[in-house]
Amino acid sequence: MTFEPLAERLRPKNLDEYIGQKHLVGKDCILRRMIESEQISSFILWGPPGVGKTTLAQIIATQVEAPFFTLSAVHSGVKDVRDVLTQCKQEAGSMFNKHRPILFIDEIHRFNKSQQDSLLAAVEMGVVTLIGATTENPSFEIIRPLLSRAQVYVLNPLSDSDLQELLQRAITHDRILKNRNVQVEETEALFRFAGGDARKMLNILDLLCQSTSDDAPIIIRNDIVTQRLQQNPMAYDKNGEMHYDIISAFIKSIRGSNPDAAVYWLARLIAGGEDPEFIARRMVISAAEDIGLANPNALLLANATFDAIKKIGWPEGRIVMSECAIYLATSPKSNSAYNAINEALSYVEQTGNQPVPLHLRNAPTKLMKELGYGADYLYPHVYPNNFVIQEYLPHGCRGKRFWNPGNNPQESKMQERMDWLWGEKNK
Repeated sequence: MTFEPLAERLRPKNLDEYIGQKHLVGKDCILRRMIESEQISSFILWGPPGVGKTTLAQIIATQVEAPFFTLSAVHSGVKDVRDVLTQCKQEAGSMFNKHRPILFIDEIHRFNKSQQDSLLAAVEMGVVTLIGATTENPSFEIIRPLLSRAQVYVLNPLSDSDLQELLQRAITHDRILKNRNVQVEETEALFRFAGGDARKMLNILDLLCQSTSDDAPIIIRNDIVTQRLQQNPMAYDKNGEMHYDIISAFIKSIRGSNPDAAVYWLARLIAGGEDPEFIARRMVISAAEDIGLANPNALLLANATFDAIKKIGWPEGRIVMSECAIYLATSPKSNSAYNAINEALSYVEQTGNQPVPLHLRNAPTKLMKELGYGADYLYPHVYPNNFVIQEYLPHGCRGKRFWNPGNNPQESKMQERMDWLWGEKNK
């Protein structure tokens, strides 16, 4: 009997065993070329849990035979960073190492500014090759000087075909499962609960194995998977569920105007130890995406909540978050701004860079003025109601509509004003 989890027993040792992320490690792709050439530069792997970030870093260190050091941002302070960098300097100066040391930092987004600053000099001078792993957007969580020294690579959730390949590998290669009678009848529930997370799927498979007697077949079927997980809902990676499934339920409860459910899921997030700034950031996004112009004050309150959390922290921060969650859930809803920018981006991708009309162009030089830049522009503030009819879109998309107001009083008033301003009475 072994207590080592299936996910650890099945951890890939090389790129041939690695499943998923073909856009990075497939033939002639960037990370595979980097490994094969043994020219490893600093980079950050950004993606959800269970998609192979840590495994990929370990494979790289193994294949290029570089000294490999790891830090967890959750448990490491500035002193830990300095200590490991000292070890890296010693290894870098050793005549026996043909590659500079690799420092892998898991959950690097949890490092504060001073901790990230302490990495800069070592990365800049080439003392260490930094590989960071994060589930959060590096643009928000990683300081700009560090981002400029490390390329960001995005890892995607595993597809159903990837999960199918992983399932087959587990059944045929794991030292325990290959000696069991595993019968795969249906995979829909297994893949759905896994949600693109390899570790989560292997943990579910582990649960099915452990809950089945040694002399009985392990049957993978939708109803069996669902039943076992309902009996033991936290058995398949608490951190992954807390971070993605529950935050999804929280935001959808806000979107669905259910304040009680929103507060319940908020409590689950807090009790599970979720990063408060992550929760607050999601509420800011929800305020803009789901409430939007139906109640613009929602975005102000959500942003204030984000600032308050930074100032007061736990446990009092829970009160601020509860107030914001209830306010967002009870606010009128509109996704018209969300739809408008998506529609506009799609249109821009289709139509390309259409020229700015001459009368809207800036004319800071004499030559530009002579070329007609800014000519015939009508300054709205010198006209009644601070408005005058003139064209603002490029010639090729005149009359195109991107914003369509939602069915709520706030946007109805906004539309009425637009209709009045642009109506016949102003022509």
